[in-house]
Amino acid sequence: MIMVINASGTPASSYEPFFPRLASWGFIVVGNEDGQTGNGKTASLTLDFMLALPTDSVLFDKIDYDRMGIIGYSQGGAGAICAVTNYENGVHYKAMFTGSAAYPTLARNMGWGYDASRITIPYFMAAGTGKSDDSGADPEKSYGGVSPLSSLIANFDSIADDVPKVRARAVGAEHEQMLMRSDGYMTAWMLFQLTGDEEAGSVFVGENAEILHNANWQDVEKNR
Repeated sequence: MIMVINASGTPASSYEPFFPRLASWGFIVVGNEDGQTGNGKTASLTLDFMLALPTDSVLFDKIDYDRMGIIGYSQGGAGAICAVTNYENGVHYKAMFTGSAAYPTLARNMGWGYDASRITIPYFMAAGTGKSDDSGADPEKSYGGVSPLSSLIANFDSIADDVPKVRARAVGAEHEQMLMRSDGYMTAWMLFQLTGDEEAGSVFVGENAEILHNANWQDVEKNR
């Protein structure tokens, strides 16, 4: 199962085709209608609902609760980190992806504060190189865009080295394009981490990992 955490003002129904597309790879995909997801609360409540499905649910006994992932975009990226690290049921997640997660200072100022160093599950963090994600300004002194490179580096470096982790930026992508631009690699990450798909894993693992040689991606760092 994959839990999807919405960007600001973006309920799941507003990008509904994304869900069956991801489900076509064999995942049960879950979202909600919350447009303000940054603190992770509604993600936690939604997970509680999925963990206690009634026996008459069409999904009863069909979810592998030992192989669940979480993904989030923009505000939802902060929400995904919070859902994993700030709530007791976050221990159920086994892999995470964020697209242009709000950088820590922005998240904290908006009431979505998170501590990436508390992440202990495989994590792929992505953002775009466009100015809406990285304005070029010092994000600690002025608005640096939603997800500047410096924040990806800081979050990546704060996570323990025994945790599989990848960071990368989509070349030329603006903030609002990241759901589409990261879709293939996000799917590969979840296939690799949740199902053990070796072909998907070749995107990320080893000296010849595909992502290292893909001209559409830059600023790649990984520890596997």
